[in-house]
Amino acid sequence: MDPVQQFNEYRSKMNDKILASDNLIIKRMYNLDTNAYAAGNLDVRTKELIGLTCSLVLRCDDCVKYHLGKCKEAGLSAAEVYEAMGVATLVGGTIVIPHLRRAYEYWDALHQG
Repeated sequence: MDPVQQFNEYRSKMNDKILASDNLIIKRMYNLDTNAYAAGNLDVRTKELIGLTCSLVLRCDDCVKYHLGKCKEAGLSAAEVYEAMGVATLVGGTIVIPHLRRAYEYWDALHQG
């Protein structure tokens, strides 16, 4: 199974399980997260780049994968995504580089499927 399909299937399966627990706090967090990335004063493309850069700085590979997928859906170019990841690496420092490698690999996988 390709890495994109594997990530999306696992994420979907576990989100279903988590939401089935009917935890009000978790449901509200999921809702807040969804609404935060909707178009507002900033467009979706900009918000996804912000999400991507923050995720890289925080070194959350799952979040990076999620936001890379959303960046692709939003029609961002490789150049735009790479520039944002460059800023994230500058802000986060060299400790971000292993995550940057995986991000580039996942971005490539997104465009092969």
